[in-house]
Amino acid sequence: MALEQYNRKRHFDQTPEPAGKVERGNRQRFVVQKHRASHLHYDFRLEMDGVLKSWAVPKGPSLDPANKRLAMQVEDHPVSYFHFEGNIPEGNYGAGNVMVWDTGTWEPLGNPSEMLEKGDLKFQLNGEKLKGEFVLARMRSRRPGSKGTEWLLIKKKDHSVQPGYDIDKFDYSVLTGRSLDEIAGDEGSAEWQSNRKAATRKGAEWLSETLAKTKKTAAAKAKPVKKSSTAGRKAAGKKKDQQPGELDKTKATAIEGAYRSAMPSVIHPMLATLVDGPFNDDQWLYEIKWDGYRAVTFLKKSDARMVSRNQNELTEEFPEIARALEKLKVESAILDGEVVALDEHGHSSFSLMQQRTGMTNPGKFRSRDTSVPIVYYIFDLLYLNGYNLMRVPLEQRKEMLRHIVPSGTGLLRYSDHHLAQGTALFEVARESGLEGIVGKLRSGLYLQKRSREWLKIKITRRQECVIAGYTDPRGSREHFGSLILGLYDKQGKLVHVGQAGSGFNQTSHATMWKKLQKLRRNENPFGRKIETSRRPNWVKLELVAEIKFSEWTHEGESGEIKMRAPIFQGLRLDKKPRECVFEFPKPTEHAVREAEEESSAA
Repeated sequence: MALEQYNRKRHFDQTPEPAGKVERGNRQRFVVQKHRASHLHYDFRLEMDGVLKSWAVPKGPSLDPANKRLAMQVEDHPVSYFHFEGNIPEGNYGAGNVMVWDTGTWEPLGNPSEMLEKGDLKFQLNGEKLKGEFVLARMRSRRPGSKGTEWLLIKKKDHSVQPGYDIDKFDYSVLTGRSLDEIAGDEGSAEWQSNRKAATRKGAEWLSETLAKTKKTAAAKAKPVKKSSTAGRKAAGKKKDQQPGELDKTKATAIEGAYRSAMPSVIHPMLATLVDGPFNDDQWLYEIKWDGYRAVTFLKKSDARMVSRNQNELTEEFPEIARALEKLKVESAILDGEVVALDEHGHSSFSLMQQRTGMTNPGKFRSRDTSVPIVYYIFDLLYLNGYNLMRVPLEQRKEMLRHIVPSGTGLLRYSDHHLAQGTALFEVARESGLEGIVGKLRSGLYLQKRSREWLKIKITRRQECVIAGYTDPRGSREHFGSLILGLYDKQGKLVHVGQAGSGFNQTSHATMWKKLQKLRRNENPFGRKIETSRRPNWVKLELVAEIKFSEWTHEGESGEIKMRAPIFQGLRLDKKPRECVFEFPKPTEHAVREAEEESSAA
């Protein structure tokens, strides 16, 4: 099938799809695109003879040999269609939403042209999701009117077989990590992850309006809350009489637990414990979990200094935030919060934060994109006007904070909370496309360590990993194939947890390559051989990557734990490699009970 048929079906002044032309050469790549048009299906495409040979697979490919998938051969597509992801407008051929479900390279197991002509095309896939040997076999249909376009896509039995394969578990783009619904909400854009649009004024206001409505929505969805222990209620009742709102707005002298002291010069931020699900409890308050850079601010005599959780200076990274902080009407304060970049929907976007801090731009000097709007969500107050507040119950610290941080949609924002109804807020966060929520014990003190008195419940799985090396590229891919990732175990040993090759665009891929080349080393940091499909190369353990993945799996005879379908999200400026440790969710009920018992005993 020539590209004339592809071009004839499309009006390129009305669709974002690329116009078709035959390319020179053959890089033997493959792509699977999930396509929601009149019917949901998957488009399986192999790069051959300068075009993409294409089949529509209604149920999608499978790694289970028992699942023989019908594959209808359709018109050839141009090679430039390889990375197309976005929305085809109504009124156009194939109108609907397109996701790049998987990409990689393929190797024919024989002469590809002869096998295709014969109707028995055998090949091996080396993708992010699909691996191993497959066959496309043309059906010998005797059905009247058959055009001879019916094929079967079958997985061969090999090491990559997965019995009972469930394609719905891998419903995300290997380019951007988005779902098909998220792509559908992008109003026709077909962009890479790190090219996502920054927030417009309308987008930023949308988020504020959404959060303002959350209490009402949460109340409508709420289930009966779990009552705390008697000891927990007594402890909270004892402190309930103290009403900081009745005091002078910025005085801490009458608050139980506050004490006069010099301003601390170093704060180790309180960290939350990961748990496996949301919960309702009347002794807890719940906040949105923001996806950005944790920042502690030291404010003294109208001079603001911002530092990361590992004491790196952030003031010059976010000068507009620092200037806004210096206008707060306090003599001295220590604030804790998160700096986030907002996309056009008002969602916090880590990829946009990379763009804002210049981590996606190549070159010796980082080029910050100051057009990306950022805000500082402040959720805690640790020190105020000569008084240390870390021994003051959380709810009272937040009440004082509310008087200090201006209301509205400016650069500084009070991170509001919602009482008791954690499950309802979690569902609202999920529907709004946010990262998750954090539950905090209302009577809890500020502890400079990881604590069960703060519990984080994630909607998407993420993990900070050490970049230990990279693999050689395959086929036509430049620079490198995948990042080799590691985590430290309880004994301080670096453990291999997988490889991430998706999540990059051309710019971020080139940027990462330059960083890796400066850190090359010969020694394997894992101390033993690891399994990779391509030759590994090692680097100094200096870079930390944020990785999105679908689940933890146990692989091989040794049962080594690995991240399934890891996707690179960006580099972390605020984390040290040694902080990258395994983080598995703890049972929610146990963590809640332990936190309340510890607080009651304190």
